[in-house]
Amino acid sequence: MPDIVIRQLNKSFDGFPVLKNIDTQISGGELTVIVGPSGCGKSTLLRIIAGLEDADSGEILFDGRQVNKLIPVERNVAMVFQSFALYPHMTVFENLAFPLKMLRIPSEQVADKVRRAAGVLGIDGLLDRKPAQLSGGQQQRVAMGRAIVRDPAVYLFDEPLSNIDAQLRSRLREEIALLQQEMRGTMIFVTHDQQEAMTLADRIVVLNAGRIEQSGSPLELYHRPANLFVAGFFGAPQMNFLSGTISDKHEKAVELDLSDSLSLRLALSIESAHAGDNVVVGIRAEDLEIGDVKADKPGLLGKIMRVEPLGAEWHVMLETEVGNIVINVRDEVATLSNKMVGIRISPSRCHLFDVHGHAIGHPGS
Repeated sequence: MPDIVIRQLNKSFDGFPVLKNIDTQISGGELTVIVGPSGCGKSTLLRIIAGLEDADSGEILFDGRQVNKLIPVERNVAMVFQSFALYPHMTVFENLAFPLKMLRIPSEQVADKVRRAAGVLGIDGLLDRKPAQLSGGQQQRVAMGRAIVRDPAVYLFDEPLSNIDAQLRSRLREEIALLQQEMRGTMIFVTHDQQEAMTLADRIVVLNAGRIEQSGSPLELYHRPANLFVAGFFGAPQMNFLSGTISDKHEKAVELDLSDSLSLRLALSIESAHAGDNVVVGIRAEDLEIGDVKADKPGLLGKIMRVEPLGAEWHVMLETEVGNIVINVRDEVATLSNKMVGIRISPSRCHLFDVHGHAIGHPGS
C-alpha cells in the first residue's frame, strides 16, 4: 500500500499541453478519485502513473522511490480499463490466470489465486464460461478480477463503469468500495461522473484543462468549493450563480445588491473584497425554497418554466429578474408552467466568489 507522490508533472501531445504542473499526494490504502470533464487529462495522468505513458517532466514517487523509468510490471500496478479487454477465446479462469502465468507463478498457486479472486467478486460459478457467454456486468467483474488476482501494490481504474447501464453501475460502485475496504489497497479511480466520485472516494482530485482545481474529501469539495468550476461541477442540479455587487462591508458581514429590489446581508468575514466590487453568489438548489416572500426573509418572484419530476423530489426551473434559477422541492407545490411563485433565499446558505471565480466566503465561515 504505497504512498504516491506526484511532483510538478507535465505532459504535452504534439506541443499541446495536457497536464500542467500536477502536484498531489495519494495516501496508501486510500481510494482516490480523479474527476473532471472529458479532455481534462485524467486518463493521461492515470496512464503516466501506470507507466503506460512518459511524462515530459516531473516525478512520480512510490513510497519515496522514483518510478518514472520503471515499466508497469516493475511498479507493481494493475489497471482496469474502460473496455473489458478480455481474451474471447479463453475461459474466465484462463483470463484471470493469464497475468499470473506471464509472471511464471506455479500452476497450483495460480489456481488458488484465481479461485480466491473469483470468490471475492462472486464469479466463481462462471470460471468455465467464455466472455461471449457473460453479461456486461459479469465481464467487468472478470476485468476487475484480472487486476485483483495479481495482488498489486496499486489498483488503477480508468472509467471502468462507463459502458454499463445505470442500475448495474450503481451496484458495481458499491462492490468496488467494499472491495477497497476489504483489501485496503491503494486505488486510483478515474471518472467524469461527479456522483461516482462523491460516492466512491476517500479523497477527490478535480482536474480541469490539465490543472488541479482542488483536492479534498467529497464533503469538503461540496461544502467549501475553491472556485466556481468546482462549485458548479459537484451537485445535481448545478449550483445557482447570481451576479451581484458589494454595497457595504462590515467586520463580520457583507451586504450585496443582486438587483434594484433584492439585497442580501451575508454573515461572512472577508478581507479580499471591498464595497463596489462585483461578485458572484452561489446557492445550491436544496438551499432555496418556494413560498411566500416575507419582509424578514430575502426573496424574489419567479416564473416556473419547467419541472422535472424525479420521484422523491422535483427540480423546478424558474425565470427571475436576476437570472434563471433551479430549486429542489419535495412536494408538488410548483408543477404548473408559467405560474408565478415566491422564492425564499437563506443568506446563511450562500457562497461568495470574486470576479475571477475564486471562493471568498462559504456558509459558516
